[in-house]
Amino acid sequence: MSLLKKKDAKKTEQEKVEERREEVLSKGRKFKYPLQWTKHRVVINTILIALVTITLIITFGWLALYRFGMTDDLLFRVTKIFPVSVASVDGEDVRFSDYLMFYRSSLTSMERQSGSQFDEESIDDLHNEYKRSALSEAEEYTYAIKLANELGISVSDEEVNSEFNRHLTIGGIERSEEGFMKIIEDNFGLSKEEYCRMLYLTLLKAKVEEQIDKTAKETAEQVERILSESDNDYGKVAEELGDKNVYEETGGLVDNKNIDGGRATEAMKLEPGKSSSRFISMNGDGYYFVKLVKKTNSEVNFVSIKVPFTEFDKRFEQLKEEGKITEFIEIKTTDEYSEENG
Repeated sequence: MSLLKKKDAKKTEQEKVEERREEVLSKGRKFKYPLQWTKHRVVINTILIALVTITLIITFGWLALYRFGMTDDLLFRVTKIFPVSVASVDGEDVRFSDYLMFYRSSLTSMERQSGSQFDEESIDDLHNEYKRSALSEAEEYTYAIKLANELGISVSDEEVNSEFNRHLTIGGIERSEEGFMKIIEDNFGLSKEEYCRMLYLTLLKAKVEEQIDKTAKETAEQVERILSESDNDYGKVAEELGDKNVYEETGGLVDNKNIDGGRATEAMKLEPGKSSSRFISMNGDGYYFVKLVKKTNSEVNFVSIKVPFTEFDKRFEQLKEEGKITEFIEIKTTDEYSEENG
């Protein structure tokens, strides 16, 4: 004992402090390492749970979109955030959100107009028809996007906004943006963002069709020549060009808000007997010429010539024949659905 006391007495204060410090740290390690191990396991478990959750969400989303064909609002919003594909056109991905946008707008319009007059089987048939139409439409617009990229064609935000503002005054009626979008939402279920997306696709496809369709351009120039030489004789154009053009008469006064590709609107700007210059139809499917016969403050009577675009459709059909369109969902035809249900 006396020897130990002597050894302790020889220790400096610094040595005693360090010994005491080491003693405290040694006791602390007994709690530190188990706690570190627990934290480590918590992190691992959290990561595993997150991975499982993400996997389940992805699996459910894949099944909902590609196997069950679900089209609800949540999935529509998800596809707008994550650009998943519903098909491929000549190597270009078709956006699932575009397909759902076209389908849901058609379905909303049908439900708005017809209510519940269809039985369950007829409604299912209509759903399949609208899905088929929406997918084909999305594929065509995607092909237009591909061609536009190759040709250096673009549509600016200013052009889309200008077209949107023009729609506010179709038929000569000034509408507020709020009032117009209420009509669009009620009748087609579209938000302004979605409506502008449709305008963008329509404008882009029209530009592409105009640029690639040299035949339609040449025919339109022939129409201009004949009208110039015949004092705007639309009947002579129809006779000379035959099936290269489509001749139509209203047969009397129609509402100036008539949905006819913009012909009534253009006719209202003319004086009787005068002809418009060529313009592209509002849905972008060809050139129009109109001649005013008669008009009132709200109605118009006119004749028209249409020179349809055909080159785009020919190229698109060629893609189908060559097997360059791949669809990732299956849409039952009316006959297939009827066979399944006896």
